Amino acid sequence: MNMYLQPEYEVVRKEEKCTHCRLCEKQCANEVHSFDPKTGRMVADDAKCVNCHRCVCVCPTHALKIVKSDDVYKLNANWKMQTMNEVYKQADSGGVLLSSMGNPNPQISFWDKMLLNASQVTNPPIDPLREPMETQVYLGKRTVEIQRDENGKLKDTLFPQLKCKVPVMFSAMSYGSISYNAHESLARAAEELGTYYNTGEGGLHKDFYKYGKNTIVQVASGRFGVFKDYLENAAAIEIKMGQGAKPGIGGHLPGSKISSDVAETRMIPEGVDAISPAPHHDIYSIEDLRQLVFSLKEATSYKKPIIVKIAAVHNVAAIASGVARSGADIIAIDGYCGGTGAAPTRIRDNVGIPIELALAAVDQRLREEGIRDEISIVASGSIRSSADVVKAVALGADACYIGTAALLAMGCHLCRACQQGKCNWGIATQRPELVKRLDPNTAYKRLVNLVVAWEHEIQEMMGGMGINSIEALRGNRLMLRGIGLSDTELKVLGIRYAGE
Repeated sequence: MNMYLQPEYEVVRKEEKCTHCRLCEKQCANEVHSFDPKTGRMVADDAKCVNCHRCVCVCPTHALKIVKSDDVYKLNANWKMQTMNEVYKQADSGGVLLSSMGNPNPQISFWDKMLLNASQVTNPPIDPLREPMETQVYLGKRTVEIQRDENGKLKDTLFPQLKCKVPVMFSAMSYGSISYNAHESLARAAEELGTYYNTGEGGLHKDFYKYGKNTIVQVASGRFGVFKDYLENAAAIEIKMGQGAKPGIGGHLPGSKISSDVAETRMIPEGVDAISPAPHHDIYSIEDLRQLVFSLKEATSYKKPIIVKIAAVHNVAAIASGVARSGADIIAIDGYCGGTGAAPTRIRDNVGIPIELALAAVDQRLREEGIRDEISIVASGSIRSSADVVKAVALGADACYIGTAALLAMGCHLCRACQQGKCNWGIATQRPELVKRLDPNTAYKRLVNLVVAWEHEIQEMMGGMGINSIEALRGNRLMLRGIGLSDTELKVLGIRYAGE
């Protein structure tokens, strides 16, 4: 027999406010709400609710709210209700548990355990409203040999660079995992902000080639949508070796999300599952990685920087050292709290390390080996605010990727049901009637507003520290102090305890 599991959430409807307009029924792709003609009342199937809050937001009389079920098993500190329910589900199905977005479990956020220093008297703060503040960054190799021509003029020997007006970019989210409208919103926002968005491993829709100057294209193990025009219509190319939400694991986009447009963009049959293998089957060493790096450089006439994206794992510093020597221009490190459209739950919640520790370890290792300027570092995986960006730069990052924060700006309510393809906000879906709910004209403006707000806050925090440029903040760990951290954690982070 199948075990009955009490729904995780309950839909609470105030009957005195409900007008039976049935808007909640029309708006819910999960078919939670329905009208009962016998009683003349709206009813809800709590078992189908994923707590996306679409019905709560659209209800014209504010008659709805979603609450956590208070049903509990007999208390057991070792066997919590969620753990027991997961055992029951696997015993019923024999399947792997899948989850979306980042790790929701209570974990240590090292961002929250670090405080920023501020200037006072001897080193006065800077007024960002009246004095120049430089948030622009360049990503790429910094080692330049000074050469002059026969007339004594300097030759341009600079390696290809990415120029970001603000040290924030939109991280990899593939077309297929998110909708056409979501991709358009990211592309338009990146163009207006003077930054970049990443296509993820789903290829680049031909409609978005016009945003190529602000596009980072990805080459993943499945090689979906990778061809000459794809590489040329980009500002940079990213080789995806790993992902923070699922280190060591490949990708899987269900056939239900492979619409005709997605199939054409990815160059695969419509309706067929898109499975990326865990490894690149032509990369089993740093030497193999170097071969792909230079193959991509050769294919694009050495005009585009090459990024290598890796997951934050225990030996990340050694891996980064190898990547820096592979010829890559930028390394992107993705921490274990990073989001995803779908990942095995056990992998998402138990594999990898926090981005803060990985970032600090990589920056320190590259400095010790004297090759820090050989490669730029981009940090990602639960970058939630402008303060996280400032702390990441102080730990050694040149810039940050944001994914979940960008989705939230567009309207995502973090219900963590992306893998079902029924996103009621039109983001993580390919169903036309749902996709159209996300208006790119509104969504891209909200993305722009978010990053502009963060830019102002970054300038204010830098001014408070007496620093007027991101470059002066990069790797400046004297500007950080830890609180509530162990000696080992402080050592890895390379910072002092608050009060020292």
